Amino acid sequence: MKAEKFIRDYLEDYARFKDYWNYEDGCVLTGAAQMYEASGEEDYAAFVEDYFKYFIMEDGSIAHAHQNRFNIDNINSGKALFFVHERTKDEKYRKAIETVMNQLREHPRCECGNFYHKEIYPKQIWLDGLYMAQPFYMEYETKYDKKEQYNDIIRQFENVQKYMYDAEKGLCYHGYDEAKTQFWADKETGCSASFWLRSMGWYLMALVDVMDKMSVEIYEQYRKLEDIYRLVLRGILKYQDKESRLFWQVVDRSDAEGNYTETSGSLMVAYSILKACRMGILLKEKYASAGMEILESIMENRLKEREGKLHLTGICHAAGLGPADNPVRDGSLAYYLSEKTGEDDPKAAGVLMMAYAQYIQLKREMERDGAL
Repeated sequence: MKAEKFIRDYLEDYARFKDYWNYEDGCVLTGAAQMYEASGEEDYAAFVEDYFKYFIMEDGSIAHAHQNRFNIDNINSGKALFFVHERTKDEKYRKAIETVMNQLREHPRCECGNFYHKEIYPKQIWLDGLYMAQPFYMEYETKYDKKEQYNDIIRQFENVQKYMYDAEKGLCYHGYDEAKTQFWADKETGCSASFWLRSMGWYLMALVDVMDKMSVEIYEQYRKLEDIYRLVLRGILKYQDKESRLFWQVVDRSDAEGNYTETSGSLMVAYSILKACRMGILLKEKYASAGMEILESIMENRLKEREGKLHLTGICHAAGLGPADNPVRDGSLAYYLSEKTGEDDPKAAGVLMMAYAQYIQLKREMERDGAL
């Protein structure tokens, strides 16, 4: 399939996105690890192991990590450390997991208990940050810390629903300023002005990935996350484009001039649905086709061949809120539609790998059960 060709070529040509520890590479690492789990092909696992040779020292320290900047994004690449430690049993990876966890233990928090998004964004919760940190935090708690901080993790999702969820729209705002002083924040609610697709995608992925790493025996807490996931998913599905099956850059404004169906966020929704079906969070007979349709549409319409290579197109390069010296990033509709688009960004390519890994496993399971 086109997706397999794209993934293999992409990984073969891949160079570190930045010379320092970064979350974008973490998306590709997670995608490669999941492709290994889906296919059993060693090349995918080797890609992850080779990547860490540059960063992980024998004492478990991480080179070029800038950990004193308290950037929640930097937790993301640490997720793949569990994968390489389980495969290699090399103690330096276990130590590196502690290095990442120590950063999280020291990370500043809002008064409500959630991690700041970054030190340069104090007292702010962004949906992106739930994906960057919480699956790592949950896997650590499940494997190494006797599940003692489960309540802390669940509470951080509950706070998002409390402060950032709009019940009328069925969507979560991109950001929340607890101090209600940021220029982009509503003075009464503290929320940003728009519903940005990729932020919703990060949040949906965070929910399923955290549930995947937690002990289902802690049923009451697991059920809380299931309920949140189903609620938020039902909300975003109302805004799906009927023709392309994808989602809009500003989710609820398909009517706005210049709005477009965006690749990375649509992939994130697809990934969450496909994985939720495999985990039993969603009924396969009701939702599997929805997840498959999104991914198949992207494979058909967003993978474009040029000079013998496939390129993943239609990706919002970046978007954010502030800081004060960047007033353009005001969270408005016009702002999100002004950001540049591009191709082959790891934030989308990595999630394509994740979604495709879930897709082939789900199809295999449904074929086995006679459901396809």
